[in-house]
Amino acid sequence: MSSNGISAENKVPFLTSSSSEVDTHHHTNLSRRIWVETKKLWHIVGPAIFTRVSSYSTMVIAQAFAGHVGDVELAAMSITTNLIVGFNYGLMLGMASALETLCGQAYGAKRYHMLGVYLQRCWVVLWLVSLAMIPLYLYATPVLKLLGQPEEVSELSGSVALALLPIQFSFASWLPVQRFLQCQLKNFVVAWISVGALIVHILINWFIVYQLKLGIIATALALSFTWWLIVVGLFVYTVSGGCPLTWTGFSMEAFSDLWAFFKLSISSGIMLCLENWYYKILILMTGNLYNAEIAVDSLSICMNINTMELMIPLAFFAGTGVRVANELGAGNGKAARFASIVSVMESIGIGIVFWVLIIFFHNQLALIFTTSQPILDEVHKLSLLLAFTILLNSVQPILSGVAVGSGWQAYVAYINLGCYYLFGVPFGLILGWVFNKGVMGVWGGMIGGTALQTLVLAVITIRTDWNNEARNANKLVEKWDAVHHVKP
Repeated sequence: MSSNGISAENKVPFLTSSSSEVDTHHHTNLSRRIWVETKKLWHIVGPAIFTRVSSYSTMVIAQAFAGHVGDVELAAMSITTNLIVGFNYGLMLGMASALETLCGQAYGAKRYHMLGVYLQRCWVVLWLVSLAMIPLYLYATPVLKLLGQPEEVSELSGSVALALLPIQFSFASWLPVQRFLQCQLKNFVVAWISVGALIVHILINWFIVYQLKLGIIATALALSFTWWLIVVGLFVYTVSGGCPLTWTGFSMEAFSDLWAFFKLSISSGIMLCLENWYYKILILMTGNLYNAEIAVDSLSICMNINTMELMIPLAFFAGTGVRVANELGAGNGKAARFASIVSVMESIGIGIVFWVLIIFFHNQLALIFTTSQPILDEVHKLSLLLAFTILLNSVQPILSGVAVGSGWQAYVAYINLGCYYLFGVPFGLILGWVFNKGVMGVWGGMIGGTALQTLVLAVITIRTDWNNEARNANKLVEKWDAVHHVKP
């Protein structure tokens, strides 16, 4: 007994030392895992930020040039790009996100040839949907008047919408190929082509507005041209040998099983549309307030700043979706969970930085769009709400990325519907109209909807059985193999 006690006492220092060594090793191992995952994540996120910022900047630049033509022109370009084009972009973006699930898991499972089939299938579905969207561009003026937008702004917006009709089909072409390349980690190609197109876009707009003085319609046509320039660049790269494993040529197989693809695609579309359209509704409701032109212009500036910063969380959304899908496709449930955690924490860190920047520099950012003092004063009032919207958006898209990578689109669509439209919008209307808080009340209520949705998705993600998700992904891969007669 005594002997054992002495032995135990003699071992205490060694136990403490050993424990310390284990903790140090665990800390080092965790640090290394975070670093490895960060490198994998930023291999997608870094180029995705450049791509999204560059592509969205084309619209911001078009609005900025329109704003220096006149306040009505700024309002018309803002409403058209945010409501008409934004409505359709949200739908296309969501439907194309089905490729993040399908291509991501197929790539993780090493079923490379299926990526090209899924790409073509997505093109077929999105072009058919785009054809159905044409009336929204043709009848933009009466639609905007019906929604309560100012008469003069609605009339000019109708002409701008016609000039932007080609952009609808560029979305249907660009978004699928962008997701196709992203799932293969070929993001730098997408980034460089987007940056090149942005440079061309700036030069064209400068020449049109300041040299030729052709006005807002020519600016809208330049925007359509720029987006098709991106499409052509990515298409040429894809079909000319840039993706030898995943692009094996056009196939009639793209027309098979379209209904199953459409169902997943429309689930993705509804999920992301409910998110993308949410703050567009804020601009729509603002058009019915007193002094609507100033309100719409100031809010459009805030939404443009918000959307520009949102390109970073959306890049994390893309990176998280790809990482989660790849790991689940490879059967690594724990790795998918770890990728989600790293992505959320890094995005929150960036969100805090931008929160601080918006609080201190919102007036300088607004000067990009206008020099009108009444609009600048209104932007100043809205800056705190803008800062908190940006902070929340540093979390919510990443959790949506987890959902896309895991194939939960239909489930999350119901969550978005409840949190955004059954809680956020009514709450905003009550604050805005019943309590006479105006734009700030409407926006504040809608921020509440975003906060609720973020909380619900966070709880679901934390409680997820990731090993079960990996098994489900494996079953889906086996189903693909059986349908397409593929040998593992």
